Amino acid sequence: MEVFAREQYDKLEQLVKSCGNIMLSALSVESNSESIKSKIGDANFVTKYDEEVQQKLIDGISRIFPDAHFFAEEKENFEADTKKGLCFVIDPIDGTTNFIHSLGASAISVALLIDGNVEFALIYDPYRNELFKAYKGKGAFLNGNSISVSVRDLELSVVAFGTTPYRKNDFADKGFSIAQNVFLNCADIRRSGSAALDMAYVACGRIDAFFECILSPWDYAAGALIIKEAGGLTTDFSGNDVGFSVPSSVLYSNKKVHDKLLALINK
Repeated sequence: MEVFAREQYDKLEQLVKSCGNIMLSALSVESNSESIKSKIGDANFVTKYDEEVQQKLIDGISRIFPDAHFFAEEKENFEADTKKGLCFVIDPIDGTTNFIHSLGASAISVALLIDGNVEFALIYDPYRNELFKAYKGKGAFLNGNSISVSVRDLELSVVAFGTTPYRKNDFADKGFSIAQNVFLNCADIRRSGSAALDMAYVACGRIDAFFECILSPWDYAAGALIIKEAGGLTTDFSGNDVGFSVPSSVLYSNKKVHDKLLALINK
């Protein structure tokens, strides 16, 4: 039984897609210094488009789901909001550095939490017009078609990873050491610059796993449900379920490679 009417979910999808048009309207972001601001951390930026997309999402979701709280990248957040009641976890533009450099590899990520559990999730890539979504207990979909994770073994797998660029001094050595261990045991590795897109690609079987030393909940909440509903596994580096209130390490993969990757990560 759906917690909300299908009409509400449809309106949410339409809202997310309309926000994608804001991203597509951006031209030469890097050359407009007034549209870019730095945040705490290394190479950590926010653009006026991040802020515009986030505000449009919050305003629109508030009309569709009047009781909602929000846990989003470009606002002050409170852990308690993610643990009780209705909470939307939002990354308005995942892959902001890609966005600034006009690489066309960024996405909008939205997860609906009810009492701390993800019930519905969307990842939208406006450049490919690809909408990944999942309903808890009802499967995962790409543009309305059912998707599933791959069944490749590790030696045939392509594994994506994130470099945790905002905390280079803390995690560069660990992250690249893990990447080397994984690279020596898989077919190849990838680095897209958008964790949300990497997770979406795990869900539909384009790649076989994704890992990063530290991500914030808005980076990985939507991907967690979509991959689970696609038949994959989602844990932290210790093999425990990830939560959605504080940053966490993440390993999202198909079932055949998960334990092997955990061993390589903790080698």
